[in-house]
Amino acid sequence: MSGTQAGQVYSLIARNVQSVLRGKPEVVRLAVAALLAEGHLLIEDVPGLGKTTLARCIARSIGGSWNRIQFTPDLLPGDITGVTVYHQKEEQFTFHPGGIFANVVVADEINRGTPKTQSALLEVMSERRVTVDAVTHPVPSPFLVVATQNPIEMEGTYRLPEAQLDRFLMRLSVGYPDVDAEVLVIMSDCAGVSPDDLPAVVDIPTLVAAITEVRKAHLDRAVVEYAARLAGATREHTAVRFGASPRGSIALVRAAQAMAATEGRNFVTPDDIKDVAVPVLAHRLVLTADAELNQRGPAEIVADVLAATPAPALNQSAR
Repeated sequence: MSGTQAGQVYSLIARNVQSVLRGKPEVVRLAVAALLAEGHLLIEDVPGLGKTTLARCIARSIGGSWNRIQFTPDLLPGDITGVTVYHQKEEQFTFHPGGIFANVVVADEINRGTPKTQSALLEVMSERRVTVDAVTHPVPSPFLVVATQNPIEMEGTYRLPEAQLDRFLMRLSVGYPDVDAEVLVIMSDCAGVSPDDLPAVVDIPTLVAAITEVRKAHLDRAVVEYAARLAGATREHTAVRFGASPRGSIALVRAAQAMAATEGRNFVTPDDIKDVAVPVLAHRLVLTADAELNQRGPAEIVADVLAATPAPALNQSAR
């Protein structure tokens, strides 16, 4: 196992998830890092590549509560946040919590929900609380939304607004497996292996302690400045209309702290920043019309920024 408590938690969860999701160690690493950073995760890919499987595996690996919300056009905001109901017998209003009240919430096919329903997630993803009828209700801690969406299907879907995307710490794509991994996937499926069979390998107090440890990972000022320069460079890129906000640079550093933990370190290096730059920053960029016409993607823009922004040499050698 890795040397730190957070590293040990990462190893336990990663091994558990990889026993079902085969051949995608780096995707699993980033997904568990998002959990350790207590940041929300958007998994975007074409159907059949294991998006929901990854989300369910993470949820099952934690010994806390989890809910799955299947987003559809007829889903209502109250189904997510909850509703206040008047009980005549008691002559009082009672709050009935919605599906969002869990440690891990799997928001499956989130872009099939209407904009009104999607907006029900804005407050809770940012502030870890829900306001219904002017009364605030905190959600359990830790709290993580793992959402999935299919980017190629337009029928019956609604594009996530920038304000919603900005609340996700990372956006990941699972990608197609190679032949060997696909053989393992087929054999596991035929043998009946499923996320529902996974045991919980980490309890909530242990996970909270790991998240606290990640937050305390040492940050050299030069490394933080490097993250801020990367985010600032996205705002100045000629192909970008709107670059990453300060929330994006904060997310970059928090994700880098978690990536350091996956290697058993309690300090962050520039390489950790580089490892998470694309999944943390790409979905926060709004490109110009010319860039979109030329089929330039946000990941390509982040790669440009990484190439043009020198990393601090002193901390680079500390790895």
